[in-house]
Amino acid sequence: MGIISWIVFGLIAGALAKWIMPGKDPGGWIITSIIGIAGGVLGGWIGTFLGFGDISGFNLRSFGLAIVGSLVLLGGYRMLKG
Repeated sequence: MGIISWIVFGLIAGALAKWIMPGKDPGGWIITSIIGIAGGVLGGWIGTFLGFGDISGFNLRSFGLAIVGSLVLLGGYRMLKG
């Protein structure tokens, strides 16, 4: 499942990240979705890099990493856009 699962997780995680960090973001829901997908991939990469094991498939740990990655990117995006 690899990258496809991270894209699906990313879409859901992007929506949850927006819910956790509400506020006015330039770009609307399209940018939030893209940030969510990138955050899901980033969360998976960081989780694998830190030794959480091979993350492939739908499980709670993978979903948590996708949400954390999305929150990191959403926060970074807000800092850049001011």
